[in-house]
Amino acid sequence: MSDAATILHADLDSFYASVEQRDDPGLRGRPVLVGAGVVLAASYEAKAYGVRTPMGLGQARALCPGAIVVPPRMRAYSRASKDVFAVFRDTTPIVEGISIDEAFLEVAGLLRIRGTPAEIATRLRADVRARVGLPITVGVARTKFLAKVASGVGKPDGLLIVPPQRELAFLHPLPVERLWGVGPVTAAKLRERHIHTVGHVARIGEAALVTMLGAHAGRHLHALAHNRDPRRVRTGQRRGSIGAQCALGSRPRPFAEVEATLAALVDRVTRRMRAAQRAGRTVTLRLRFADFTRATRSRSLLTATLHTRVVLQTARALLAQARPLIDERGLTLVGVAVGNLDTDGAVQLELPFEQQDDHGLDTALDAVRDRFGSTAVTRATNLGRDLGPAVPILPD
Repeated sequence: MSDAATILHADLDSFYASVEQRDDPGLRGRPVLVGAGVVLAASYEAKAYGVRTPMGLGQARALCPGAIVVPPRMRAYSRASKDVFAVFRDTTPIVEGISIDEAFLEVAGLLRIRGTPAEIATRLRADVRARVGLPITVGVARTKFLAKVASGVGKPDGLLIVPPQRELAFLHPLPVERLWGVGPVTAAKLRERHIHTVGHVARIGEAALVTMLGAHAGRHLHALAHNRDPRRVRTGQRRGSIGAQCALGSRPRPFAEVEATLAALVDRVTRRMRAAQRAGRTVTLRLRFADFTRATRSRSLLTATLHTRVVLQTARALLAQARPLIDERGLTLVGVAVGNLDTDGAVQLELPFEQQDDHGLDTALDAVRDRFGSTAVTRATNLGRDLGPAVPILPD
């Protein structure tokens, strides 16, 4: 790890809601919810009432009766993201995008031409505000992990620098949820044992954490609690998976409706894979239940694919295996992702070389949707159902 705090984590504040407030002056300073069925983004004025994502709009309105609900405009968010990343790349050539609204920037070596990391971060925030009109929070630290934590603590519209000599003093009082990989389930396990802060985790031996949480999670959290994160900011990284998800709301859904939603999600994911020319081998099903617990199910294929039919068959099999849990707990979210992506979209041929219609069908459907819109052709089971807008993703 570097001896100096030269890694910046830049994170736009309530991105979708901020774009809406930028484009409509009448929304500024008011509680704004972006969504259709569920809250995709909430302004900080709405968050003050306890609104969070992906909360249902009905629940959000009950918490914040004066909220203004606006429909999402994904093209506007995609354009704003490109403009912000242009500012990032004008700041430093070493930019690692994490999502459309956040990135890591490495500024070591820029001291002579752009100043100290603190000066660069200050100028970056001013440039994003002046050129794009959006608030952004920046965290500065020696490691990627701590820079991201700093930006989270520094929100909204802030700048937080963690000097190397103050790292553990800053990190250890924070709640355990600030550690990457600590979700509600892991946090509950730790709190049952009176482990409430990062400092408490740091004082536990690695062996005890491994016994408590498993080998990977135990070692991972032990390292982060001591700010050991050797990862560098890397450019040119291609994503490891392509996925999509859909919030179902709180009302019970027939299993056939869940299957239809899954099919639509697979259509969306495989179309993105073909557009990026990335074939994948591992299909992962993600579920969130009515009791807020989550589950994932994965299956790896013998060969990589980007065909809708193959991915759908695998996803349906995983969903069928999870049906007892769904019936028992209720389902509020379903998602699917394809991982272990290759680099060039090549698909290994198999013996015997039988003619398959998958490629021609997928290509024809993609062409129709590219020309007439994503809803021009859909499965009969999805007529009248809306997955919600496709969330913009970084270029692969």
